[in-house]
Amino acid sequence: MSKKGKKDKQDKKAKVREAANPDLPVEQTDSETPAAPAKKMSNRTYLKELEKLEAELAHLQSWVIEKGLKVVILFEGRDGAGKGGTIKAITGRVSPRVFRVVALPAPTDREKTQMYVQRYLPHLPAAGEVVIFDRSWYNRAGVERVMGFASDEQVAAFLKGAPLFEKLMVSGLNNIILLKYWLEVDMDEQTRRLEARITDPRKQWKLSPMDLKSYSRWYDYSRARDDMLSATHTEWAPWFAARSDDKKRVRLNIIKHILSSIPYEVPKAPKIVLPKRGKPGDYQEPASLPVRYVPEVY
Repeated sequence: MSKKGKKDKQDKKAKVREAANPDLPVEQTDSETPAAPAKKMSNRTYLKELEKLEAELAHLQSWVIEKGLKVVILFEGRDGAGKGGTIKAITGRVSPRVFRVVALPAPTDREKTQMYVQRYLPHLPAAGEVVIFDRSWYNRAGVERVMGFASDEQVAAFLKGAPLFEKLMVSGLNNIILLKYWLEVDMDEQTRRLEARITDPRKQWKLSPMDLKSYSRWYDYSRARDDMLSATHTEWAPWFAARSDDKKRVRLNIIKHILSSIPYEVPKAPKIVLPKRGKPGDYQEPASLPVRYVPEVY
């Protein structure tokens, strides 16, 4: 593409963003898409690296609790982009009382009459919590726009209001650490993953009628993605895109990025010694419990 063509394209993006949010700073840093790795990561390498990162996530968890931090991590992307798997990798070795996952269903009739962000507010973190949104308030700019669940006026209002809502979240009054991730999967890989959901009984629950309807609307989602990122990528709440064709690499890259984005210290581990057990006295352990046992098939 010529320099003039690139400039025209950048000017067009800037106009879309400015139309949605004329009061936002125009400065946005574009970065090149990373080159695709030569081959997918082996399972052995993945598990070795994941184990190291899991230990650091446990340290981060201790720091979040000790300092009373409030963290929101949200994931957006097309169906099959790897949001759920990435979230499972993050939460595999931490406490669900600290790392809470929020995946809201479709809004009820009552919720549809509320202020749009109202249904998300009760799920925001208190001190010492990390809340992970598997899809978030950005549904309005994505699936609701593409599938016709929101009007053009509603989408435009959302694109204008979301940065202001997020600015309130991260302000000194609330001090929420907000990380927003877009997982970018290519067309062929999405097809392969959705086809696997059709044939693999372990994954069929992931495939909804909505997935099938949205599959044919790839370019509608692309337009919605472009407008959403342009309008809501701000200095106080930037978007981070991650190539997700290789599930293992994207999980490690996301965890590494989270750890590098939240300053924390490794707490000094206290010396722990198990106490002595009390004496049984006149108690005698029974040979078996007076209940039914699970058959030992394995």
